[in-house]
Amino acid sequence: MPKITKFIIVLLIFLSTIFFIFNRIQFLNIIFAEPNCDDTSGNTKLSPDDAQYCADKIARDISALTPAHEQNKKELSNLNNKVSLLKKQIDLISSQLTKIKSDIDKRDKDLSKTKSIFEEKARNQYIELRKVSPTFFIFLSSETATNAFREISYKQRATENDRKIMVQYAEEINKLQSDKESMEKTKNSLASSKSQLDEKAKTLGIEVAKVESYLATLSARQQSFLAQKLESLGLSRSAYNMKGGCSSDIDPFKSPGFSPSFAFFSFGVPNRVGLNQYGAWGRAKANQNYDQILRAYYNFDDYQERNTTIKVNNGKGINQGSIIWTGSLEDYIKRIYEVPDSWADNDLAVLKAQAIAARSYVLAVTNNGASSVCASEYCQVFKTSPKGGNWETAVNTTSGKVMIQGGQPITAWFSATHGGYAYTSGDIGWSNKAWTKRLQDSTGGINSFSDLFNNAYDKNSPVFYCDWGSRIQYNKTAWLKSDEVADIANVILLAKADGSTQKHLSQTDKPNPDGVDTWDSGRVKNELSSRGITPFDNVSNITIGADFGSGRTTNITIDGRSFDGQDFKSYFNLRAPANIQIVGPLFNIEKR
Repeated sequence: MPKITKFIIVLLIFLSTIFFIFNRIQFLNIIFAEPNCDDTSGNTKLSPDDAQYCADKIARDISALTPAHEQNKKELSNLNNKVSLLKKQIDLISSQLTKIKSDIDKRDKDLSKTKSIFEEKARNQYIELRKVSPTFFIFLSSETATNAFREISYKQRATENDRKIMVQYAEEINKLQSDKESMEKTKNSLASSKSQLDEKAKTLGIEVAKVESYLATLSARQQSFLAQKLESLGLSRSAYNMKGGCSSDIDPFKSPGFSPSFAFFSFGVPNRVGLNQYGAWGRAKANQNYDQILRAYYNFDDYQERNTTIKVNNGKGINQGSIIWTGSLEDYIKRIYEVPDSWADNDLAVLKAQAIAARSYVLAVTNNGASSVCASEYCQVFKTSPKGGNWETAVNTTSGKVMIQGGQPITAWFSATHGGYAYTSGDIGWSNKAWTKRLQDSTGGINSFSDLFNNAYDKNSPVFYCDWGSRIQYNKTAWLKSDEVADIANVILLAKADGSTQKHLSQTDKPNPDGVDTWDSGRVKNELSSRGITPFDNVSNITIGADFGSGRTTNITIDGRSFDGQDFKSYFNLRAPANIQIVGPLFNIEKR
């Protein structure tokens, strides 16, 4: 066989082998390629197998993080204790240094005074010596030699005592100065050590906080579950078609059939940004005009007149569903059903304020009519037939008027009942907008729940103070048993102690949103005990701590143990049975 032919055959075999290996590698890459479990954009589509792989990976990550995290928490606690001890030592030394400086100043003054007296005596003696011998003068002026010698001896002793006192003062000052320098060196050394420990504790604290957040934050599926649970309440976000939502009447008491019973009452309904419709009505009854009402709830430059064509869809947002109506801006506003027509107090002030807010809102969200707006509470309530009556009068009186900031209409959000407070859009997790305001929506200061009930402008709303959700078997109330509240507290303790358990802590009467087994109250207590934490069996005393300046529940103390208010709200909503929920940042506890 010719050499060239052999070479070609060998080359072909080699290339075939390379091609086979390459394809095999590609195939293996397809089979064994690791899915992207870290993409938070929502654009990565995972197969069921990949999703399970990611879930297992997260579980492994949590398992790996937890021991180190617990060690970091212990080290952080030790560091904080050391920093606290150093601070006490530095404070003690600072106090001692202050006393030493005071003693030095006093001795300096005493020495200066003694030295001045001594110098005056020495000067006088010197003058006398220049005139005549002091001994001779004494003999001449004394009745006897004994008296003369006695006087000379006394003067010598006085001079020697003055000298000794000055030497003593000087020695004391030197010692004090030496003590001061030594203490200042010690203080500086301690301060340097404290600074280093502070920095280390800060770094470790940041790391611990990150892991705490990762371990204990509700999963995306749980957040979605909570959103669906909230939606099931059918909250009345529009004052026009207000529905009652309070389940557990407290005056008179609506008994669930057991005692003691606990219910958590929220102030207002979401989202508490912009115009508070019941609050605006309260302001109108207090003789505020539409301009005063609007400027209470929004920051804006001025009013301008606008007009355009508005398109309405039957979806749940902007540019969703199908177009069901098209017309002018004014015809659209005449078909808005957001507040009752009977709210005609003070020259229709609240109706005029609502008309201007609705007009500003629709122009902002549709980009001056370029997009379509929905007809439901997801946008603002619209019906194809005009509302008429006082509402149409208010619309005509304010024709075309919108609120402007920076030359553009503002997105004038509003809702039925804020619960005595309004927040900025940034406060509730939306994009922060300059025209939204944070305020106590009240006639006077709010420093207690009692002040809130008495002074809030929207206090007459039927959903101003409500518990939400209910259970058929307990007289359709939201009252909870003592052991049910204890279980919620135990869930929080366990989630904080070990974040890897968190996905097992959803409510027990519905499917687990993460698709794993849900732990009942007994399992939760056992898990706590195995981690050295004493669980609650029942609860008797619950107190609420609140920041009445901003309108938020800050902490809850259950039988002597304190919980963060907003953590309690999150886990309460996740664990509480049926659709029972806390729906706002400020809530209170009722016990019967």
